[in-house]
Amino acid sequence: MERARTTAVSQLRGRSTKVRTAMHFPEATGEPFAVEFGRFLEQTDGVAQPERLFDMLSAFALNFDCRWVAYGSITSNQKGSRSARRDAPVLLHFPEKWQERYFEKGYDRIDPIIKTCRTRADPFRWSEVYNDITTTEDERRVLDEAATFGLGSGFSVPLHGPGRSFAIMSFAQSWNGELQNRTISYLQFAALHFHLNVTNVRLVNSSGIKSEPDLSPRENECILWIARGKSSWEIGQILGISVDTVNFHVKNVMRKMDASNRTAAAIKALNLGIIEF
Repeated sequence: MERARTTAVSQLRGRSTKVRTAMHFPEATGEPFAVEFGRFLEQTDGVAQPERLFDMLSAFALNFDCRWVAYGSITSNQKGSRSARRDAPVLLHFPEKWQERYFEKGYDRIDPIIKTCRTRADPFRWSEVYNDITTTEDERRVLDEAATFGLGSGFSVPLHGPGRSFAIMSFAQSWNGELQNRTISYLQFAALHFHLNVTNVRLVNSSGIKSEPDLSPRENECILWIARGKSSWEIGQILGISVDTVNFHVKNVMRKMDASNRTAAAIKALNLGIIEF
């Protein structure tokens, strides 16, 4: 009986559509989800407890029928090793029976989601990983079993940090199907917001100091439009400057924010109150 369920899950996972690499976040107009995201940012502003932040993120994810959410930091033990060490915090809203099964079987050693997050910077659907030719049968078994415990479909957001450390935020629905690009965009942005807040809390706790980058007026304008989902070309048209000039200012903001990409820089600017969404 379980084999029949696994086969059905495998067939459903065959309907894979790639996530767009570049995240285009909708502007905060009257769209209900944009309003909910704005409310999420307001409610989490100044919250310093990771557990409380995670509960608020999980509540926001319910707007997209994503009942299951998981977050964990991972560090490789050594270069080239397939094993991983999980660092605090690890926050889980996954089915308890699946958590027990996962750790009992040591699935973290063969989890294809962890493997994929090592080399990806953009969010990806689990079905993409399942259908990838480099994914082994043992790795597919992890996803098949997850589905039998209620994790029907999902996606993960890699969150890379200094060195070889990184974190993973995963969202899942109970039903089998493909998550919409819009859903992934909103939840990716929320995951970045959560991760940066948790990281900032750790930095403040360890140093007691939280510096605020000093942006020029033009840098401020550019990162504001980045937060509103505009491309470099669109920003150039709005501000009357060249694409190269836009990219120059954005790179400066990324450097000042110590951010690996423009989306992370925009989230940090929002968190620090430098720009308002």
